[in-house]
Amino acid sequence: MKTKLTIYIAVLFAAVIFLGSCATRKVTRIDPQEQIDLSGRWNDTDSKQVAEQMSRDVLSKPWLVRFEGRNERPPVVIVGIIVNRSHEHIEAETFVKDIEIEFVNSGKVRVVSSDIFREKLREERNQQQVNASPETQKRLAAELGADFMLFGTINSTIDEYKKERVVNYKVNLELADLETTEKVWIGDKEIKKYIKN
Repeated sequence: MKTKLTIYIAVLFAAVIFLGSCATRKVTRIDPQEQIDLSGRWNDTDSKQVAEQMSRDVLSKPWLVRFEGRNERPPVVIVGIIVNRSHEHIEAETFVKDIEIEFVNSGKVRVVSSDIFREKLREERNQQQVNASPETQKRLAAELGADFMLFGTINSTIDEYKKERVVNYKVNLELADLETTEKVWIGDKEIKKYIKN
């Protein structure tokens, strides 16, 4: 009987501790621009910094001036596939969007939608041919063709010993002429993180 009472009290005590620990969660709103790195993994700050620095680099190279000189207009760019080959799950689409933001806001290049979004736009345009008034219908076969495609990879390496770890992320991007397949720019950016548990 005494053993049952002791077990009952121990279980009750554990339940109180568990429920008490669950009630201590606190959520605080912070500035989205504030850099916080809790896990040491690739995060939103890394994505934005790499996109900003690499976009600045690609837009400062000779290919852009050469193209504008020959064509008397800014080039049209499509941001293609960026493959995640790192050791962790990285949502590459977020990084693609960060690059597109930098390109569009620079005003130096025009950006067209990726294949997934183009399909949605085409569906809408086709629907307009049937359902929209003639004066508001958008023309078929009037898309802006891309001159260049940006693509690349995100890689990582880990060096680990006991409770210390160094993670190195390397982003490689290439810009290629869609007509000639000539690579007109190649760039890379590294981020190295030291993590101690």
